[in-house]
Amino acid sequence: MKLGAFSISLAVKSLQKSKEFYETLGFAVFAGQMDHNYLIMKNGNALVGLFQGMFENNILTFNPGWDESANALEEFDDVRTIQKHLKENHIKLEKETDEEVKGPGSIVFFDPDGNTILIDQHV
Repeated sequence: MKLGAFSISLAVKSLQKSKEFYETLGFAVFAGQMDHNYLIMKNGNALVGLFQGMFENNILTFNPGWDESANALEEFDDVRTIQKHLKENHIKLEKETDEEVKGPGSIVFFDPDGNTILIDQHV
């Protein structure tokens, strides 16, 4: 399966402190806004999302249809195709996307250790 760009989405206590910390590691703001309580930080191909007050736990995030610079990919596996594959393989989905529409959609499920995985398609 082609899951697209990968990032870790971190639930942070202080967006400003986290921003400064990741800048020290060589990351730069790629997207997001402080006044919207989230930033996407980038260092080469590595992406770290910083989210203050939006969710409780960290999330593994995949973006079908995007590369790590948020450029649209010509070929990718649609989130509905991924959803179908997961269901066929008995992966319980916490949130499903509408299989009757095209374009953006998302699904949420957990790995065996309880880590949240978000497949979030924007195209």
